[in-house]
Amino acid sequence: MKQTPLLAAALAATFTCAAHAAGFALIEQSASGLGNAYAGAAAVAEDASTIFFNPAGMVLLPDSQLALAGHLIKPTIEFSGGVSPDIGGNRGGDAGRWALVPSTYFAHRLTPRLHAGLGINAPFGLKTQYDDDWIGRFQAIKSEAKTLNLNPSIAWQFSEHLALGAGLNVQRMEATLTNRISPSAPASFAQVEGSDYGWGYNFGLLWQAGKDTRLGLAYRSGVDYILEGRIRVKDFGLLSNGPIRAVMNLPATASLSLFHKLTPALDLLADATWTEWRSFDRLSVRYANGALISSTPENWENIMRYSLGATWRLSDKVSLRGGLAHERAPMSDASRTPRIPDGNRSWLAVGGQYRLSAQGSVDLGYARLFFDDPKLEKTGAGTTLNGRYDTHVDIFGAQYTHTFF
Repeated sequence: MKQTPLLAAALAATFTCAAHAAGFALIEQSASGLGNAYAGAAAVAEDASTIFFNPAGMVLLPDSQLALAGHLIKPTIEFSGGVSPDIGGNRGGDAGRWALVPSTYFAHRLTPRLHAGLGINAPFGLKTQYDDDWIGRFQAIKSEAKTLNLNPSIAWQFSEHLALGAGLNVQRMEATLTNRISPSAPASFAQVEGSDYGWGYNFGLLWQAGKDTRLGLAYRSGVDYILEGRIRVKDFGLLSNGPIRAVMNLPATASLSLFHKLTPALDLLADATWTEWRSFDRLSVRYANGALISSTPENWENIMRYSLGATWRLSDKVSLRGGLAHERAPMSDASRTPRIPDGNRSWLAVGGQYRLSAQGSVDLGYARLFFDDPKLEKTGAGTTLNGRYDTHVDIFGAQYTHTFF
C-alpha cells in the first residue's frame, strides 16, 4: 500500500502513543502499603501482599494468609494551551478517568522453612480520554491499557538471618487507542486494538540485620510483548483496516528497603526503587505480513523513586500510617505525549489498620500525588500542541486480610 508522508506521520503518532499508554507502572498493590506511600515495601512483610514486593517476606507470615485489596485511582488531567494550525475545538476536558486496580494474594507455609504463594494483580495500566472534538484529537482521544499478572512464588528460610524468595510472572496485556487521523480529513477516525501474553520473573532476599532492623532487596524483570490486533479506519481512503503488530519492552525494577522498629509502638520505613524505562527505547510497528509501518525512538530514561514512612500502633487493635515519596517522570518535556502526560510527582499518604480479631484485619489508605505541571510541545499528524497540564491524582485503597489457623 502506498503511503503519503502525512499518512506515515499519522501512523507514527498513533503507534508511538500506544506504547506510552502501556508504559505506566502501577505500584498500588496493597492498601496496607498505601498509607506509608509504599516506603519499606520490600522489607515490611506485614501481610501476603509481600508476594509482589518481595516474596522472601513470606517467611515472616503465619501458616496461611489471604489478602484482598482494591484501589480506586482518579487522575485529574486538564490541558491548557493551543494548537497549530488552528483546527478549532476545546481543550479536552478532564482526561483522567476513574480506574479500579484489584489485587489478591495467598501465602501458605509448606514446611517450617518453605513457603508458597500466589499473587494476582495489575502491574501496568493507563486510562485517559479527551473530548472527541478537542484540539489534540489528531494525536490522541482515548488511551487504555490493562494488564493481568499471575505470580506464583516460593520463599525459603535459608538461615536464621537470611530468607530468599522467587516468583514467576505470567501476564496478559490489552490496549485500545483512538484518534482522528488527519486535519485534511476532519471526520477521519482510527481505532487500534491489540493484546498479547508475556512472562517474567522476580526474586528477593530479606536480611535480619539486628533485633529491630531488617533490609529487603527485590528485583522484577522486564516483560516483552508483541501486541497483535487490528486497526479500524473511518473516512480516510489512504488507510485500510487490517492486522498489525507492535513490539513493546516493559521495564525491570529493583528496590532496596529498610524496616526499623524504633520503639515497641513505632516503625520507621524507607525505600529506594529503580525502574529501567530506558529499555523502552524504540517502538516498531509492522503489518502482519512484516511490512514496516513505523520505527520510532522513545527516548525514555531510567528513574528513581524515594520514600519514607512510619507506622504507629496506638493499641492492640489500631495502627496509624503516614508516608512521603518523590519520583521523576521517565520522559523529558520533548518526548511527552498527550496519551500519557506524566510528570515529576510527590506523594503524601496516610492510612490505618483496624484488627477485627486475631484472624481478620482491615486496612484503609489514601494518597494525593502532586505534579510539577508537565509541559507539552508535541507535533503529530500535521498539528503541534503547545501548552501544559494541571495534574494531580487521588488514590483510595482498602484491604481485608485473613489469617487461617
